[in-house]
Amino acid sequence: MKGLLFITHQTEKYSYLDSVDIALEGGCRQIQLRMKDVLVSEVRKTGRQALDLCYKYGAKLYIDDYTEVCKDIRATGVHLGKLDMPPLDARRILGSDFIIGGTANTYEDIYRLNNEGIDYIGLGPFRFTTTKKNLSPILGLSGYKDIMQKCRENGINLPVIAIGGITTNDIPELMATGVSGIALSSSILRAKDPVSETKKNIETINKYQK
Repeated sequence: MKGLLFITHQTEKYSYLDSVDIALEGGCRQIQLRMKDVLVSEVRKTGRQALDLCYKYGAKLYIDDYTEVCKDIRATGVHLGKLDMPPLDARRILGSDFIIGGTANTYEDIYRLNNEGIDYIGLGPFRFTTTKKNLSPILGLSGYKDIMQKCRENGINLPVIAIGGITTNDIPELMATGVSGIALSSSILRAKDPVSETKKNIETINKYQK
């Protein structure tokens, strides 16, 4: 995984599906459907609708947390938070045909997840964000530099996506740390023109992609 990963977010103005459509129209081809504190049936229903949208654009859909939903609707993969199902259990359910991502806040998290067969890492948070409860310690730019350096020194080559309160202006320095991509949500949906904002962020990420 590399480039822009869009994390769905529901606002007063946009539904989860609206946010998926916005990101896709803006050129994003990696969508994570994140729906917290809702019924599994609602996640499954919205997941199927989101998958239909992704098919139209040739995009990949990842389901946050709900491994069984990912399997049922045949999404690209599942993303597991630190308090979600263990990656090894998810792999037993999904087999080798699905991608499994995991959340990390430290190098030790990445080391453990790498040993558990994770396909990519969501590393964060970069700064404070209101879209996530129970926020882990803020990493800041220095945290990313330190963790990515340790990964290189220890031969860990997993794709790492930076996440958590990131804006367009943060992208150049974050990409310079060696991360593979950037996850965005609120910064896109709060923009005056979210579709154009998506395009701008993709262009910025691509410019600094190694």
